[in-house]
Amino acid sequence: MAGDAYEFLRCALEAMQRACLSGSSDVDISSQTTTIIHQIFGGFLKSRGNVSTSIVLLGIVFTLLFFCDKWLVLILIFLPVTCLRCQAVSDSYKSFLHVLLDIKAPSSLTKALENFVTPKNLDGKDCLKCSKCEKKVTASKKVTIHCVPKVFTVCLERAADHTGKKISKIVEYPEYLDLRPYMSDTAGEPLLYSLYALVVHSGDTCLDGHFFCYTKASNEQWYKMDDESVENCGIHAVLRQQAYLLFYAR
Repeated sequence: MAGDAYEFLRCALEAMQRACLSGSSDVDISSQTTTIIHQIFGGFLKSRGNVSTSIVLLGIVFTLLFFCDKWLVLILIFLPVTCLRCQAVSDSYKSFLHVLLDIKAPSSLTKALENFVTPKNLDGKDCLKCSKCEKKVTASKKVTIHCVPKVFTVCLERAADHTGKKISKIVEYPEYLDLRPYMSDTAGEPLLYSLYALVVHSGDTCLDGHFFCYTKASNEQWYKMDDESVENCGIHAVLRQQAYLLFYAR
């Protein structure tokens, strides 16, 4: 999207992470986890199999820095990848800062999350080389959240393709979100989150338009912030938006 809010956020987080690492990005995982940026926004992906996985995630930076009363816990996303020939499984981890969800088919955030954790087959050019078979084989990959964050940040991917066409449909999102169904361990107490902020894109295509946001103050009052204009609003108006970025606080 033109002047994309998600890209700005991603670049800002990565730049601050590099600054905390004295300008170097070529450091080991344990060193990366020591920065204030990673302690607040960071997590890990767990992957099973020799598959190159690209999952992107998001978050509002400065608002959350002031909002959080303690560091976010590390996020882990569990990606079991299984060889469909010999059933061999292997694990690896990858750090991340935010989650990008496909909304081409899903009509709601919960449906998009269900799609996110649904096992997917890797075949054709996505085939992996099984360490046991020593051949390129079809595999099954599943993604789940393994450890929840203090603030769960999501981008609803509204770019339909590379032409600038925008997915303009309303994707329903709740005021309260339970992440338990999308965890590696789905048993246990609900993991409830409350909607804290959202960014909206207004425009017919991804190549033009305007961004504005809604955020909840410490007194539980919602405000719409559009450039120099700030006005209060109710939760019903907040939940009827063409949301692009969503921020949930535990």
